Amino acid sequence: MQHINKSIENGMYGLVFVGAFLATGVAAWLQHKAGRRRAALWAGAATLLYVVALMVTMGVNIPLNNELAAAGDPARIHDLAAMRAKFEGTWVATNMRRTALCTAGLLALTRSLVLHGRDSH
Repeated sequence: MQHINKSIENGMYGLVFVGAFLATGVAAWLQHKAGRRRAALWAGAATLLYVVALMVTMGVNIPLNNELAAAGDPARIHDLAAMRAKFEGTWVATNMRRTALCTAGLLALTRSLVLHGRDSH
């Protein structure tokens, strides 16, 4: 897990991580500006869901990742099983919440796109 956390710390990952939030927010604003209120509401809901997922990530998953990194080389951790038990349960449960939030956001964006298509005809 330490290797995964370290390898994703790059500009491309950061761009996708923040870009998804920005693109969703811009979509909501553009829908609103175009007078497509229902589509704007769904895109706004998707933005809100993604913001909550980001808050969970920054509030729980990243601190857990930092704690794991601070533990040092796994070969030198005295009680690796205890460290894993402390980390794994919370991280997995929180990651499932983030997945549910992002899936709900995708569904909201899909609904916004369907409404956009209907209003465009």
